[in-house]
Amino acid sequence: MDTLDVRGLSCPLPVLKTKKALEKECQELEIIGSSNVSRENVSKFATSQGFTVKLVSEKPDEWNIIINK
Repeated sequence: MDTLDVRGLSCPLPVLKTKKALEKECQELEIIGSSNVSRENVSKFATSQGFTVKLVSEKPDEWNIIINK
């Protein structure tokens, strides 16, 4: 599983970095971020591309999701 850290980044950067990571034919990707807007946008993007999104943890200033093909 690859890990992508997008903490502190504002959209659209988290979505663009996620897209780039998924283009490498990654089957499973863990993403760590800090913005709720970024989490929503990354989740929407991944779902629109046919991936499954699972929220692993959510703290006040940090979240982890796993994207699977």
